[in-house]
Amino acid sequence: MLGEQEALVMDVRPFELHGVTYQDVAIAYRDRSVEQARLGPEGVPDGLQPGEQVLVTKVANIIIPLRRP
Repeated sequence: MLGEQEALVMDVRPFELHGVTYQDVAIAYRDRSVEQARLGPEGVPDGLQPGEQVLVTKVANIIIPLRRP
């Protein structure tokens, strides 16, 4: 299953692991459900901040990338 939804970024927390910066991201959908994902640098737009609108792509109910609309 592949799908895309609009969401609001609630929190972004970077952390480094083995020299690579990952992001823990919390997002809220229009139905008020909240979801969290740990994404690598290729899955998060540069400079992503809380309060931004994003498009969330999910495969098999797992968030893969976020992108700005």
